[in-house]
Formats: sequence, C-alpha cells, structure tokens
Amino acid sequence: MTHRISRRAKVLVAIAGGAAFTAGVAAPASAAAPTVSCTSAKAGLAAKLKKDITAAMASRKGTIAVGLYDRSTKTTCTLRSTTHYDSASTVKVTVLATLLWDAKKHNRYLTATENSLATAMITKSDNDATTKLWKQLGMTRIKGFLTAAGMTQTTPGADGYWGLTQIDVHDEQRLLGLITAANTVLSDNSRAYIQKLMGQVVSSQRWGTPYGVPSGVSVHVKNGWLSRSTHGWRVHSLGTFKGGGHDYMMTVLTHDNSTMSYGISTIQGIAKAIHKDLAAS
Repeated sequence: MTHRISRRAKVLVAIAGGAAFTAGVAAPASAAAPTVSCTSAKAGLAAKLKKDITAAMASRKGTIAVGLYDRSTKTTCTLRSTTHYDSASTVKVTVLATLLWDAKKHNRYLTATENSLATAMITKSDNDATTKLWKQLGMTRIKGFLTAAGMTQTTPGADGYWGLTQIDVHDEQRLLGLITAANTVLSDNSRAYIQKLMGQVVSSQRWGTPYGVPSGVSVHVKNGWLSRSTHGWRVHSLGTFKGGGHDYMMTVLTHDNSTMSYGISTIQGIAKAIHKDLAAS
C-alpha cells in the first residue's frame, strides 16, 4: 500500500526510535484473530507457552505478531508471522547488518565514522545516523543483503523513508538467527559487533522483549516506535537472550495501539510469560 506523505513529515523527529509520518488512509477492519502456534522438543513446553502467551494477549487490543525460537529446546512459537508492519526503528538492525555484510564483501573494516554512526544508531536509536548510513548504502546494497539473508518478505522503505520498511516476524526472526549463530552471511566478528551494540542500548530503550528476563541471562535488544494516522502506534521489540540453559530470540510486532506505552505493556506481558516458561523448563 502506498501512502502520500507530506514533505514536512519526512523530517525525522528527535524521539529516538521512530519518525512521525502522516497518511490519510482509513484503517481496514480487523480480521478474525489467529491463534498462537507452538512446537517444542521439550515435553509440555509448547502447550504451556501457547496457553500463557494467549492469556497475556487476551485483554489486549491491537494487532500483535509474535516469534520465538529457543535453540536449546528446539521450541518455536509464531503468531501472524507473515503480517507486515512498518518497521520504525527495528530496521536499524538490518541497516547495521547490511553495512557489515557489505564491508566483509570488500574485505575492509568499518571506518571511524561508520563505527560512530552505527553505535549511535543502535544504542541511542539515532535517526540522523540511520539516515546517513541508509543513504550511504543505497537500495542496491540493502536489497542485496536482504536477498543474501533470505529476508524475502522485507521491503525497504522508498525515498529515504527507512522507518516505513515493511517487515514481518518471519524475516526478523531470520535476522536474529543470523546474528546469534555462525553462518555464511555475517562473519563472527560482525555478529559479535551487532550483539555488542544491542547489549549497550541506553536504559530508557531497554523495554519490551527483555521484560521479565531471569537474572544471569544476557540481553540484546532493539526497539522501534512510530505513530501514524493509520493503525495508530506501531510498537516493536526484537531481543536475543542467552543463559540459564537457553539460547533464544524473540520478536514482537504490534500496531493499532492507542499510545506508545500501551504497546509497550502488550509486548512486556507476552515477554514476561515467555521468559517465565522457558526458565521453568
């Protein structure tokens, strides 16, 4: 779907994490809500997760998509895995991965400027830094990375609107998988660099999927938030977690939220249930 976006709306707002855009298209009526699907090699865990994630969402409004994968117990949960959302600032992880993938192809390290921009983009969700890297990379490189990563359902935002990149749970979970395990797309050094920055996100932006994480478990997170006249607030959270006998990644994407804080509460209720069930397994 294309939206007419005013020139003024193209200015990325100071709120680190999203850009304020406007559009004049009415929101479509919500379809019947699908149910969470879980599988696991651990007896009883899939049923427990399905029950508790469903309960966490029972009283929540909005359109919620969930992805979970735990390598340790071969556990997967999905909900609306192919529903598309405006990325807001979650796309910044893809931007960083593209930068590192391209540098690897040219057998070079990041420059001091690129390192500075990347650090600001992830740890503080700096929009200006993101715009500079997005322009530097260009659509050809960004699409090249998405192809190499197998993120076939992700469509980069046009005309510099990186926050309107179309994402889904399936592709975001694929990206988190590339960041957290050896593969041919991202080098071990690149993966370590991404995890380092996602582990250094400022405290005010560490909400969402890390909520309720057990002590002793490492946390890497990147969130996104964006308000538009259609679908209200988009509030998303990507997280990877390792420790306590588990190695898992979680994506929760939401829109149709009345406020940013409402979306955060929805994500955190789901995250809390997931962390609790995995810790007890």
